[in-house]
Amino acid sequence: MHTLPKTAFLPRAILLAAVAVLAAGLVAFAAAPAGAAVKRGPKGGAFYEGPKKLPNGHGKLVWQRPATKLAPIAGAKVNKTILYTSKSPAGKQVVVSGSVSVPKGKPPKGGWPVISWAHGTTGTADSCAPTRVRPNSVVAPYVAYVHPQLEDWVDAGYAVVATDYQGLGTPGPHPYLIGKAEGRSVVDMVAAARQLVPNLGRKYLIAGHSQGGQSSLFAAALAGRWAPKLKLRGTVAYAPASHITEQAKLLPALTSPSGLSALAALIVKGASTVGDQVRAGRLLTPAAKALYPQTNEVCLAQLSQPDSYGGIAPADLIRGGADTTDLYAVLDGMNPALKIGPPLLIAQGTADTTVFPSYTDALNGELVDRGDEVDYRTYPGVNHGAIVAAAEDDALAFFEQRLPSR
Repeated sequence: MHTLPKTAFLPRAILLAAVAVLAAGLVAFAAAPAGAAVKRGPKGGAFYEGPKKLPNGHGKLVWQRPATKLAPIAGAKVNKTILYTSKSPAGKQVVVSGSVSVPKGKPPKGGWPVISWAHGTTGTADSCAPTRVRPNSVVAPYVAYVHPQLEDWVDAGYAVVATDYQGLGTPGPHPYLIGKAEGRSVVDMVAAARQLVPNLGRKYLIAGHSQGGQSSLFAAALAGRWAPKLKLRGTVAYAPASHITEQAKLLPALTSPSGLSALAALIVKGASTVGDQVRAGRLLTPAAKALYPQTNEVCLAQLSQPDSYGGIAPADLIRGGADTTDLYAVLDGMNPALKIGPPLLIAQGTADTTVFPSYTDALNGELVDRGDEVDYRTYPGVNHGAIVAAAEDDALAFFEQRLPSR
């Protein structure tokens, strides 16, 4: 360690110059942009692989780089893509990617309030991760449809952080609809973002649509014990996926080719990540099994086409006589009827043919029975994709009530 010489032996001019240089350095450090002291990750796909040695624990920032493609939110002062650590349901440390967007201006006392966004279904292939999606991609509409709302949230004074989820863009399989994995990704995203941008507050909200609505409820249920230093103030779930087992049992009645077959294939894919008990090869018909490798190659937009799962009737997915006991056990665990704690806003469109209103009605009753504080709102004539926009005013009012932005 070097020691400074005694100032008594320094000429006054040199001493004043040294003080000026030191002060300038401190000012430059204080004014450094968010992420300046955080390692910049490599270009291309190597960013998502992560380094050989990871920081210990979950919710730890690994590295960052400027957000590109569809990840930036218009109007934000800071738009970054990050890689951070989380843990799989089996307890294995994994890396997860996501994006961080911070408003312009001066943060309020206590730091910028945060909304952790959980996206809807894009697929299970790495190319389906929202931070990897290009604006001209066929997957882009599955990501960009909520950008007007995310932009409004940033304009209102909220930092928006958005996970890609475990295994979506990063090594390993994506545990689609496995609530514990998704929930950890959503909460750890907040902790990691605060290491990138120190003036993000500890108080945060969670919001998500469809798959993300289900993820949001799981994240809210585990938030207090998983990240006790953070303070969750409320959660908005738009058309959350629920009652997957009941819907799976209805597949034999759906005898016309449908895009629902693509979602069903992804559900089998997600269930197979839990362990060896669910094996797609033993469950799927020959036609469905032949298409199964596509779940690792393309996204929901392509899987829904007639030359893929969209050309197969849901009734023709599961092989006759297949033992679905283990599959249904995993699907039971996907239902987000949980004891949560902080207040909930659930928004459901009555014209939704992807997440049927009857299932969300039932979920609302289950949450209330568990003692949760639920504000359940339905929107006449609104379909699955339009619910986030339709509920925007109610969601923003909920955010402001639970965690004011200014």
